[in-house]
Amino acid sequence: MIFIDFPAPDFKIVRENGRDIIFDRYRKKNVILTPEEWVRQNFLNYLVKTLGYPASLIGIEKEIHLGELKKRCDIVVYNRNTQPWMIVECKEMNVPLTQAVLEQIVRYHMVLPTAYLVITNGVNTWCCQHMEEEQQWRFIQQLPAHL
Repeated sequence: MIFIDFPAPDFKIVRENGRDIIFDRYRKKNVILTPEEWVRQNFLNYLVKTLGYPASLIGIEKEIHLGELKKRCDIVVYNRNTQPWMIVECKEMNVPLTQAVLEQIVRYHMVLPTAYLVITNGVNTWCCQHMEEEQQWRFIQQLPAHL
């Protein structure tokens, strides 16, 4: 498991029609503030503000197709050659990071191959690195520096 020391939240949140709305500075639009969105926004801030990942190389809710199903990757980080490099699956804080969550992101990887897979619920975070030559995954103890 990886410990994440999230930056202090500095979000713009307003209440509209009985719902909390957060301004997503990365997508440059307002979105409904769900518990999962709270985790996603905090994780994005961590990637950009703490780890220095370029915001311009991060995609949010990237649509993929699993057979006939349309799915969305919460966060996709690209390398400097704009190739998918990391997929991040965010769950709300009270959702445990189970084998099913790991299997979900591995299915995304089958469509969108990356070197790293991350699952987080804002409390716990796990990162796997794909070992291409051995065709297997290994858990690592920290998020990688961006390429």
